[in-house]
This record gives sequence, C-alpha cells and structure tokens, in this order.
Amino acid sequence: MLTRKQKELLALIRDRLQAEGVPPSFEEMKLALGLKSKSGIHRLITGLEERGFLRRLPHRARALEILKLPEGLEKTRSRKPKMQLGEMAARLANAVTLPLYGRIAAGTPIEALRDSGRQLEVPAALLANLKGRASVSDHYALEVAGDSMIEAGIMDGDQVIIRKADTAENGAIVVALVDGQEATLKTLKRQNGKIALVPANARYETRLFEPDRVAVQGQLVGLVRKY
Repeated sequence: MLTRKQKELLALIRDRLQAEGVPPSFEEMKLALGLKSKSGIHRLITGLEERGFLRRLPHRARALEILKLPEGLEKTRSRKPKMQLGEMAARLANAVTLPLYGRIAAGTPIEALRDSGRQLEVPAALLANLKGRASVSDHYALEVAGDSMIEAGIMDGDQVIIRKADTAENGAIVVALVDGQEATLKTLKRQNGKIALVPANARYETRLFEPDRVAVQGQLVGLVRKY
C-alpha cells in the first residue's frame, strides 16, 4: 500500500519520463510535492525502491526506472508517445553523477576533505578520458572557497571536477593535502627538490614544502559555474 505522496511522486516521474526521457531533478520533485527538503524525496524514493516500484540506475544523473505502477496510476497513464529507448539512453549518457565533497580552499588550506553526502550532475564530457574511456568512479567534485586561483579562471563558489590521482605533472592544478590534514587547490611545481604550491592571484604567496609533506589527491579536469 503506497502513501499519497509516493503515488504522486511515481506519477510525476512517469509523466516526465514519457515527455522528456529523463526524470525530474530532486529539486523539481521537492517543489512539485510541496516538501520542505530533498531528504523527504530521498525517503519517498527509498520506500518505492523497497516496494519494487522504482530502481535507481548507478552512475547516471537523475536516472530512475519505473518497474511497475500501482492500480489506479496505470489507468491515468499519459497518452504521450514514449521516447525510444535509444534516445533515452543517449540523453542519460550525456550526464553523470559525482560525489560532491566539501569546500576546498583556493586561498588558505582547510582541513582534509570529507564526503559531504552531496552529489553533482555534470556532463560526461568533463571527465578525464583515460585510455579511451572516462570512468565515473575515478572522479569527484569539490566546491571552491576563496579567490587565490582567479587568474586561472577559478572563482569562489565554482565547482571543480577532479580526477583521482596520487601524482601530477609539473604545472598541473591539483588538490594537495599538506601534512595529512590541510587540503588546497593550487598549481603544483617542483623547485630544487621541493614542492611549490603556486596560487593564481598576485596577492597570495607561493608556499614551499618538503616532498614528504605534500600528497596529491587529484588533478583538475573540469569546472562547473552557476550564474
């Protein structure tokens, strides 16, 4: 037996899939159902999954599959023509979901990054192409705090796409972990046996470290900006 909100959510997802080939975003679901937070949507979807009505598709942005509909909803099914499966797959392939970690300092290093439980939808083309393919699991996203990388086009509030790596070429923009506890986004350069973390803002100074004090956590491969 489904609740009224669960039925409303199923109907919303069904109609959007038939009309556009992709389900609504969690924000759109929240607004349509009159809920105060997205956590309520998460609970509804989990309940529908447990009852066998929905299935989440891994590593795809906003990817939900309706497995069945309760009695009553089937009778009110939209008359709009269904999108061809090939077209739907092509749309879903254009976006992926990455874990969105906390704010990374682009000015002064902050404590080591922790998974915030948030997610970010990004175009698949932003992922690094490794040996002919881009693996979603090799990437994560960070939100930038500060202005020390503005001359590299990275602004406060931007969300950057990072490919996991423990090494980087000289001159690459990396997430660097200093002394195992401070994380920062900077250009990495090797100078006279030391590691230099170089800002892209004349107001900030380059910091030099012994190599054993700096661990590369990933390399910048893309950027998402909201206006």
